[in-house]
Amino acid sequence: MQHLKHETANMAKKIEILEVSKRLYILSASSSNYLEYLLKLMLNLLNALIRKLMGQGLGSCSMDELQEIDSKLERSLENIRARKAQLFNDEIESLKARESLLLEENKNLREKCRLMPTPSAPPPPPPTQLKERGNCSKNTQNLEVETELFIGLPAMRCS
Repeated sequence: MQHLKHETANMAKKIEILEVSKRLYILSASSSNYLEYLLKLMLNLLNALIRKLMGQGLGSCSMDELQEIDSKLERSLENIRARKAQLFNDEIESLKARESLLLEENKNLREKCRLMPTPSAPPPPPPTQLKERGNCSKNTQNLEVETELFIGLPAMRCS
């Protein structure tokens, strides 16, 4: 008999645990559904805001809403301009650093060039080559060139 009482108590505990688990499951399922609903609602509101910021559907907006949109756009433009200026300043700093490195490297290379021996000039050509060149130009001046123009067959020129 005592054994049956013990078994009944265990079964009652198990049933109680199952009921608590069931309630937690229902709560978690409903909370996840509710969370899903909230996320969808938030997404729709954000899409509507984006459309308004892009200039779509402004006819239904009040003057206050239009001024708020205008101020948001102005702040966004200021942020964009500030970011762009920062990027340009960073780029300028980077280029200045690179310039100083290149100037230093150029200075070192110039110093190396000063320390290196200068190559000697090529030796002058032997006098015989100069004489031959001179003779060649003299020979070309003495040649006679025929500059007459003949029209017709070559056989006719010979006669």
